[in-house]
Amino acid sequence: MGIPSRSQISLVTSIIVLSFCIGACDDEATKGPPVIPATQKEIPPSDIKTEIDIHCSSYNPFKNVYFGDLHAHTAISYDARIMGTTAGLEDAYSFAKGNELLLPPYNADGSGGRPAKLSRPLDFVALTDHSEYLAETELCITPGNSAYDSSLCQRFREDFPASVIWEWADHQDNVRFGELPLRWEEICGQPDIDCRQTAIEIWQNYVQAAEDACEECSFTTFPAYEYTRAPSSTNLHRNIIFRNSDVIEIPLSGYEYTNPEDLLMDLKEQCLDANNDCDCISIPHNSNWSNGRMFTPDYLKGLSIEEQQEIATLRATLEPLVEVYQVKGWMECRNGFSGNAYDPLCDCEKTRSEDALSCDGVPGAGGLKDEGCVSRYDYIRNVLKLGLSEEIRLGMNPFKFGIIGSTDTHSANPGQVAEYNYEGNSGFLDSNPSIRLSSVVQDIPVKFNPGGLTAVWATENTRDAIFNAFEQREVYATTGTRLSVRFFGGWEYPSDLCFSSDFTSIGYEKGVAMGADLPKIPNEGLAPTFAVKAVKEEDIEGHPGPLLQRIQIIKGWVDTDGIEHEKIFEVAGDPNNGASVDLDTCKTTGDGWEELCTVWADPEFDPTQPAFYYARVLENPTCSWRQYDCNKVAASGKKLPANCSNDKWAKTVQERAVTSPIWYSPRN
Repeated sequence: MGIPSRSQISLVTSIIVLSFCIGACDDEATKGPPVIPATQKEIPPSDIKTEIDIHCSSYNPFKNVYFGDLHAHTAISYDARIMGTTAGLEDAYSFAKGNELLLPPYNADGSGGRPAKLSRPLDFVALTDHSEYLAETELCITPGNSAYDSSLCQRFREDFPASVIWEWADHQDNVRFGELPLRWEEICGQPDIDCRQTAIEIWQNYVQAAEDACEECSFTTFPAYEYTRAPSSTNLHRNIIFRNSDVIEIPLSGYEYTNPEDLLMDLKEQCLDANNDCDCISIPHNSNWSNGRMFTPDYLKGLSIEEQQEIATLRATLEPLVEVYQVKGWMECRNGFSGNAYDPLCDCEKTRSEDALSCDGVPGAGGLKDEGCVSRYDYIRNVLKLGLSEEIRLGMNPFKFGIIGSTDTHSANPGQVAEYNYEGNSGFLDSNPSIRLSSVVQDIPVKFNPGGLTAVWATENTRDAIFNAFEQREVYATTGTRLSVRFFGGWEYPSDLCFSSDFTSIGYEKGVAMGADLPKIPNEGLAPTFAVKAVKEEDIEGHPGPLLQRIQIIKGWVDTDGIEHEKIFEVAGDPNNGASVDLDTCKTTGDGWEELCTVWADPEFDPTQPAFYYARVLENPTCSWRQYDCNKVAASGKKLPANCSNDKWAKTVQERAVTSPIWYSPRN
C-alpha cells in the first residue's frame, strides 16, 4: 500500500521547528486571560522557512519543556457520567488552566461539590472521551427524544449501582475476538433517532471547544478521543490525538473496528491521506490490562512477510508514543518474567494481581477485571525489546515508542497528580479519604494512583511545535513530578560536557535527543555515549520540590542468537543516600541533589547487536497519597480505614521520570 513514513507526512528538523504561533489554534478570538504576545525572532539564514517567521516570545531553538495530560475524561464519557461527573469540556479546560472545579458528589439541586484546583496550570491538554456511546450518553441525559424514557436510559441516570456501569461496559466489551458489538437497539433503534448523526454533531462541538480553549503561546489543546475496544474484557484502547481542527468526520470506534490495525488503516486513509491538514497519532495505553493482546505479534499469523511489513510500518507511522503510567498502574516493567533483570523499581503501582499466572506466550482475556494471565508484553520494556526482534525479522520496528504519562481521570480534572493534592479520579466513587482508602471491588479504589504527566521538549507552546515533539518522540513520562530531564546520545561527547554552558547545543550538534536513532558509527571501536541532565522540580509554597536521588540508564538489546536482554546501570547520584520521609508529618530528610548530570559510555557495547537506551530519574522518597489521606483521617478523629495498616499498599513513593529511548541499529 506504500504507507508513508512520518518524515514524509510531516517534514521537521531535529533541532529547530519553524511553526507559527499566530493562528496556531485556528481561532480568531481565543477566550480566557490575556495571551503571551507573538513576536518576530531572528532565525539563522540557513533555517529560514519563509521570508518572515513569526514565533512566540518564548520561542527557543533548543526547546523548552512543557507539561501536559493527554488522557482525561469528562461527562461526555458514559462511565464518567455514571460515576457522577457532570463537568463538561469547558470545565475541564478551565481546570487545566488553573481554575477551581467542583467535583462530585453534589447536592440534589446540582450545587455543592468538592473544590479541586491544580497547584500549577498545565501547558497543554487533550480531552479523550470515549468514542463509544457518544450519542447514547447524550440521548440518555437530554429530555425530549424517544430514547430518553427507555428503561435503559432511566437506569443510566440512576445513582450509581455497580450493575449499570458494568451493563454498559460489558455491552461493548464482552464479545469474542473478531466480532463487533451491536449498538443499543433500545436507544439507536428508535425511529426518530440517528446515533451516527448525533455523534457527528457532538464531535463537531468537541472540536470547537478545543478551539475555543486554545490560547496562543500559553495553553495548547488538541482535539482527541479514545478508541475503547475491549473484547472479552481485554484492553486494546488507544487515544487518538489530532494536530489541529482538520479532523475526521466522526470518531472511529470499537463498534466499527475489531482490531487496532483496521482502526489505524482507516485513520491513515481518512486523515493522513486526505487532501487537507489532518494529522493524528494513536497512543496505546493500559497494556497491563491487555493479557498480552495489545502488542502481541500473533496478529501477524497467516500473513505474508510483505503484509506483515505493511502492518509494522503502519504502526510505526501512526503510533510513535505509548502511555507508560496512569491511574491504573505503572507499565514500564514487571518482575517475575524469565530473562528479565530483577528491578525493584518495577514494583511501583501495580494493579494486576501479584498471583496472576504468566500468559506463557499465549494471550488471554479478562484483564480489565483483573482476571486472566499476565504477559511479559503487557509491560513496555519487554515490548521495546520485542521491537528490536521484529526489526531484525521484518526490517521495520513497529514498537519504536516514545514514553509518556497521563491520568485517565474520569472526574474532568486533568493533571491533578500531586500526591498531597489528590482528590480522586472516579467521580463520587473516590470522593473522600475514607472511600479512597477502601477496597470495594478488586481493591478499587485504593490500588489506583493520581496518574502522571507527559513532558515534551518543544520550541514553543503551540500545536505544531508540541505535536512535532510527539512525532519525533522527544518526550518523557513522569509520575506527576515536573522535574526536567535532557537525554542525548552520540559517539564522541566530551567527558566534561556537564560543566559546559553549551550542554544542550552540543547535545544536539554531536548527537541526537531522546526518541531518535544514533547516527552511524564514525570510527570503529567507539561505544555510544549518553549525556543526561536532570533538574528537580520547582518549589511550590508549602511543598518544596523533592531532591533528586539518582539517574539510571536502562539498556535493552538482542544478541546474535536472537535472545533479548536488559541491564540497569547506575550512572549518577546515590541510591544509598539515606533519604527518608516521616510518615506522621510527611517531612523529608536526607541528602540529595538539585541537579544531576553525567556523560556515560556503554562499557559492554557490541556493534553487531541492536539496542535501545533510556534514562530513569528518581527523586528522594515522599509520602504517597495513601499516607496523606490516612493522616487526614487521623487528624479528623475518625477511625482509620484498615488499609492504613495494610503493608500491601505503599505509604511512600519515589516520584520519577522515564525518558523516551535512543536506539542503536547495526544497519546504521
